[in-house]
Amino acid sequence: MSQAPVWLFDLDNTLHNASPHIFPHINRSMTAYLERHLGLCTDEANALRIRYWQRYGATLTGLVRHHGTDPQHFLRETHRFERLHELMVFDRALGAMLRKLPGRKIVFSNGPQDYAEAVLTLMGVRSHFADVFGIERMKLHPKPAIRAYRELLRAHRLNPRRCILVEDSPDNLRTARRLGMRTVWVSRSLRQPAHVDLKIASILDLRRALGRLLR
Repeated sequence: MSQAPVWLFDLDNTLHNASPHIFPHINRSMTAYLERHLGLCTDEANALRIRYWQRYGATLTGLVRHHGTDPQHFLRETHRFERLHELMVFDRALGAMLRKLPGRKIVFSNGPQDYAEAVLTLMGVRSHFADVFGIERMKLHPKPAIRAYRELLRAHRLNPRRCILVEDSPDNLRTARRLGMRTVWVSRSLRQPAHVDLKIASILDLRRALGRLLR
């Protein structure tokens, strides 16, 4: 790349670790929402939540498509955190790594806008990003749907060949590669799919691995 790249960063399990506390909280909230609004028992609600997430990339998409759920109400009710700071797991060296990384940076998350902004602020890294692109700005089409990427590219007038997507989801990286983006997979997996340009174990390894990615 002759020009500085545009970095597109996933949020959950890429810039911070959502698995220990945040994801379980959201999953419980979504299951409870389905129980209340669809009249399901806990097991039925949990199974439907997972089925829609696996099929569409987001439980919300299935609820809107099949049940007419109000997306704003769903996002607001399922992403309530009284003490979000106590649930956060992240590396405090993240800000220094981002500061040294050349190029514009945008957060590209299937999470709701307010949640993404709050997480970045709590980590002290919001100022490193030119924009935060949440699910609302994707017109509720989550990654890996190609429309999500096109909404972002259109909004920022980006050439996908200048973009590098950093993600924990190989499915989301596959769509990025189809569009001509470079791809970075944050994973401890031993395998590396063909559509992944670079695999790193931790987001903090990104700057050290830059030479392999941009050569």
